[in-house]
Amino acid sequence: MQIYGSSNVHGAQGIQGPHYNRTNAPSQADRPSQAATDQLDISPAAEAATQANENQDFRSDTVARIRAEIAAGTYDSTERLAAAVDGMLDKLG
Repeated sequence: MQIYGSSNVHGAQGIQGPHYNRTNAPSQADRPSQAATDQLDISPAAEAATQANENQDFRSDTVARIRAEIAAGTYDSTERLAAAVDGMLDKLG
């Protein structure tokens, strides 16, 4: 149904209404010679995450200790902060 203002109401129309532009199917000359193929690009970060997940060569005892220290509030210390700042400054040059 199309409504044009408050006084012009038209009844139901077909799906292919009066403004439908029917296009012809593409001819063989217009079609590409090869079928379209899908492509998947994986970022280096995603590849690294996948490899890390597959390897599972992490030290679970160290992870558990650090998680416990973070939960207890004892992981952050002035010595660790100083070491992190020194390492960052060394990398910056």
